[in-house]
Amino acid sequence: MGRATTPLLAGSLAAAAALEFLHLAPAAVRLPSLRRTLARRTAGRGTTPGHVALTFDDGPDPRSTPYVLDALDELGARATFFLLGSMLERAPALGRELVRRGHEVAVHGWYHRSQWYPAPGRDLRELRRATEAVTELCGARPLWYRPPYGVLTAGPALAARRLGLRSVLWTAWGRDWTAEATGASVYATARPGLTAGATLLLHDSDCTSAPDSWRATLAALPLIAAHCRTHHLTLGPLRDHAVPP
Repeated sequence: MGRATTPLLAGSLAAAAALEFLHLAPAAVRLPSLRRTLARRTAGRGTTPGHVALTFDDGPDPRSTPYVLDALDELGARATFFLLGSMLERAPALGRELVRRGHEVAVHGWYHRSQWYPAPGRDLRELRRATEAVTELCGARPLWYRPPYGVLTAGPALAARRLGLRSVLWTAWGRDWTAEATGASVYATARPGLTAGATLLLHDSDCTSAPDSWRATLAALPLIAAHCRTHHLTLGPLRDHAVPP
């Protein structure tokens, strides 16, 4: 009996491995080399001349997002905020404030967790819940989805497509989520990638980062804005970035 079932078992294992491979394959776009070449659109490489897309993840957070909004007002810059449904549910007024101040709202999922294992039903339910929350609580229909940790597996990617969202990652970041981050370090890390067409990843909340790490982001914003002015670049949201479809 053992010998008879061995081929069946082998076939089942092979099928499971194939399913896992197909589920994880889209996550390869997180690799910097692929983001620069094969996956430029998913990475958020825009075509608007002289434009840098400014994006924030993990909010809205009443402890930190208002400070980021005030800083952006002072700099005359607008951004795209990728919101977590679980955070927005606790601060709906702040979601509406983002839109009122002229920023773009997008979807970061309901919970901040990687979807490493295939669960298409769960992926669709959670992403739909987050998308509906952003639409209803912020009063604006989101266009973009960014997976937590930048891990774009097949389930969330297909769910986003079904919900009319475009998946987008980033081409530059400031590593502003670490305990060691400072305004100067965030700017120094981001600076090489601050070129025309770039999409910059920052965070307006420390809900999944080192405590108070958002303060380094806040300190880096004037440095980033000054760099862009010096190099004749415009900071703005993804809606103005002209990412090819």
